Amino acid sequence: MMTTATRNITLPAEWRDFWALTKPRVMSLVVFTALCGLLAAPGNIHPVIGFTAILCIALGAGACGALNQWYEVDVDAKMARTSKRPLPAGRMDPEAALHFGIGLAAFSVGIMGVAVNWISAALLAFSIFFYAVVYTIWLKPNTPQNIVIGGAAGAFPPVIGWAAVTGDVTLLPVLLFSIIFLWTPPHFWALALFMKTDYGAAGIPMLPNVAGQRVTRNQIFAYSFPMAAVAIAPFLLGESGWLYGVTSALLNLVFLALAFNVWRNEANEAKDMKPEKQLFAFSILYLFLLFALFAFDRILFA
Repeated sequence: MMTTATRNITLPAEWRDFWALTKPRVMSLVVFTALCGLLAAPGNIHPVIGFTAILCIALGAGACGALNQWYEVDVDAKMARTSKRPLPAGRMDPEAALHFGIGLAAFSVGIMGVAVNWISAALLAFSIFFYAVVYTIWLKPNTPQNIVIGGAAGAFPPVIGWAAVTGDVTLLPVLLFSIIFLWTPPHFWALALFMKTDYGAAGIPMLPNVAGQRVTRNQIFAYSFPMAAVAIAPFLLGESGWLYGVTSALLNLVFLALAFNVWRNEANEAKDMKPEKQLFAFSILYLFLLFALFAFDRILFA
């Protein structure tokens, strides 16, 4: 029989636990959009320097994940979706996670500055700070607009990738930033609708829990329109070719159709929220395809 003292013992962490701290699925999207920003940028970059830049962005994203999980260990323990993570499951000492996150952050920013350029390093440092401090500590536990403002943290990677090549930031990377920034609310609010109970148990003020499901569905549909407009803007401004213009229009029509299905849905139970689950799943594919097509189009026609 396990005693309380036995249950509180933290087991030695394995490499898999450190890997889990970095939130690999989130990191994959971060790395991909950063790579697309790098490939779409004008000019040339040595393959080794380019690889170093992407590696630093990946390590910075990993630092964000580790620091986020260190701070939210008590919250994660209350949610079924996150309760098996290394810290709430007791497989890792919180201090080890904190040191790991700070170490990754310092290393990624330092190497980015020395090996690539200090503009991209400064952007990387600010994005880590924004996610770990502004979003995790300030916004997420205190306002239902957490992911609206906090979405900026996830929108920086293509800008950093661009700056790694050019050493500056122009209109086009700002548009790439804006696409992700405006994509984030519909993406996460769709998840928040069918995970409402989980977020409620953890005390996180997500929009469905604070303002209700109808308001959330209205907001998802409303945000989809400026997102679509910004997504098509590179073509309208002559910054991409017809390949991106046509496929971007088609992807956005599908996104708007799925957002419309969410808007007209009146279900209250997660099991009846098929439109929300469809939008959430498609939104991930949407972002991958949109950025891949943009980078490919720029390589072919720029």
